[in-house]
Amino acid sequence: MTTAFPPSCAGWPASRAGAVLSIDLAALAANYRLLAEQAGGAVCAAVVKADAYGLGVAQVAPVLERAGARQFFVAHVDEGLELRAHVSAGAGITVLHGPRPDGVQACLAAGLRPVLNSLEQIGWVRQAARAAGRAVGVVLQLDTGMSRFGLSEADVAELASTPALLEGLRVELIMSHLACADTPADPANAMQAACLRRMAAMLPPAPLSLAASSGIFLGPAYHFDLVRPGAALYGVAPNREGPNPLRAVVSLRAHVMQTRTLSPGDRVGYGLTWQADTPRRVATIAAGYADGQAREGATRQCAWFRGQCLPVLGRISMDSMTVDITDVPEGQLEADGMVELLNQNYGVDALAEARGTIGYEILTSLGRRYHRVYTGGEAAMERSHAGEGARV
Repeated sequence: MTTAFPPSCAGWPASRAGAVLSIDLAALAANYRLLAEQAGGAVCAAVVKADAYGLGVAQVAPVLERAGARQFFVAHVDEGLELRAHVSAGAGITVLHGPRPDGVQACLAAGLRPVLNSLEQIGWVRQAARAAGRAVGVVLQLDTGMSRFGLSEADVAELASTPALLEGLRVELIMSHLACADTPADPANAMQAACLRRMAAMLPPAPLSLAASSGIFLGPAYHFDLVRPGAALYGVAPNREGPNPLRAVVSLRAHVMQTRTLSPGDRVGYGLTWQADTPRRVATIAAGYADGQAREGATRQCAWFRGQCLPVLGRISMDSMTVDITDVPEGQLEADGMVELLNQNYGVDALAEARGTIGYEILTSLGRRYHRVYTGGEAAMERSHAGEGARV
């Protein structure tokens, strides 16, 4: 069975939107298959938190499931509640933050599996399991050195010495998270893997998970029983040590709203921070920091037209930015024409480097005012893997 995807869904109509964000679902499916192959015998889950990293969980999740994903991870309970409507009844959904006290009932009632990061969370869910009179499947997260989420070694020792603390809880997975996976040579990676093994040995036997996107490329020693790719699904490079093996999933084009010719001495934008020293032609385009085009680092960014770099001039405004089109032959780029802000050669990682950030932030900052076009949906479905996969 295949699922029909409309040529566009979500976002403003093309006739009125200032920019068009294209999401290649065939590339998304291909990335999942590559990551699953890289993971060897480990189950390959899919992380779709933050509305599938800003690309639309309603469109992304079904493609990932048809590509083979049977386990999905989100950050919040309500993300899991939304996701439930877009995947099959048999798909597992795990909530990384676990529930807050008043969210436990909603989490369990929807069949979401909580990650328990603290003794307090364990207590809340244990109490709910006792009230329900049934065992509840959970994930235990261990802090192996990142000092962010997870049970400390002292917490694990307390659980080991007091088994009643896990009464009514069925531990289905024990996980941790790598702090330096994007730097393969960092010794912290091996230290965390060893710490996970040591701490997990004190707990009830369960499958283990450590690697997210970058960790998958550290090799089999980090795969354990389940891997959890997120940003890599959407084309973000796992590290900077070689070519990105993943396909670009997003591209972005914005409309030119106005063009003008500047004389020497004319200035551009808030604060008048850029000044022309020769006659220049400039274009104002319909994307600004409200659309994810960060104000910081603007002068290191560029737009593109027919393979030609168009430097950003001055400060980016909330709804617009100005680019230099002096070297574009006159008549080729006029009002309502389009320039590229993300393309196959200048993707989220390149833009992130210009801004001094990471591709994750670029993806999740893409604005809600774009017209969105989802392509390759049928191709993704036709090439997907059928049948049930392993569950962890």
